[in-house]
Amino acid sequence: MRPRTLVLGDDRLAALSWGEEGAPTWVALHGWLDNAATFSRLAPALVTALGIRLVALDLPGHGHSPHRGARADYPLWGYVPDVLDALDVLDLRATTLVGHSMGAGVATLIAAAATERVDRLVLIDGLASTTSEPDETVTQLQAALRARRRPPPPHSAGRSAGRSAGDSAGRSASGGYASIDDAVAARVRGGVTRIDADTARPIVERNLVSCEDGRYHWRTDRRLVQPSLLRWSPAQMLATVAAIRAPVLLLQATGGVLNERPYLGEACRRIDRLERRIVSGGHHLHLERVRVAQVTSEIVRWHQSITGESLS
Repeated sequence: MRPRTLVLGDDRLAALSWGEEGAPTWVALHGWLDNAATFSRLAPALVTALGIRLVALDLPGHGHSPHRGARADYPLWGYVPDVLDALDVLDLRATTLVGHSMGAGVATLIAAAATERVDRLVLIDGLASTTSEPDETVTQLQAALRARRRPPPPHSAGRSAGRSAGDSAGRSASGGYASIDDAVAARVRGGVTRIDADTARPIVERNLVSCEDGRYHWRTDRRLVQPSLLRWSPAQMLATVAAIRAPVLLLQATGGVLNERPYLGEACRRIDRLERRIVSGGHHLHLERVRVAQVTSEIVRWHQSITGESLS
């Protein structure tokens, strides 16, 4: 099933869409440094199983969406107005939000602050925002300011050349990659979370642009790798999740990032209508070929349990 390409909100957001336009529409939000193609294997399965339409956004600075303007930043909460604008353009008074990793954090904020816009919430190895203790605030701010005052790397001017840590495979002195395979290898070797080449490829392909120098460069805004100026405190995060009123499905990967969250258990206890399921797989389990069917089954079974629908 091939997706349709969408442009939303006066060219502010790019998106991919699977399913018929008249079907009930779900909206999906990707993780940090990823893009809409992270749902390229899960979306067709959900569309077939549930008879829905799934629209996956490229959040600003990612994929085919434009970068924010000069001096702008990318805090987690900064994406909330963008997603709400997309819902308006799609004429969705309320919808099911599907979020992976950072996208799960954005979806959580929307479900808490705009409860009337979220019918259901599906979170894939992500929940709310990462946090820092109050006494770490100044250290976090200092590190972020140092990163923002650092001069840009050579040969990056004028390019959409955001990069992951350690993405040196296949690069020449002029930057970029000789092939898509080299860029995939860089993502595998340099990504923050473990990912294999087959899983990374859809994300990498959508994050690349072929430039006049004949090489491939990242589309993503390089400012995305800068440390956040501030992080929410645990108390702020816990108060946020407690405000969620929609039913929530949390799929926690056995090899994912949530296992490292110190306040995960307490956050789950604060959400009234949460169903938490532990699923085998890595952080990108929804994109792993061997896990897609399992992730789909978990979402379909949960959806049936809260809607009373039978798809047999």
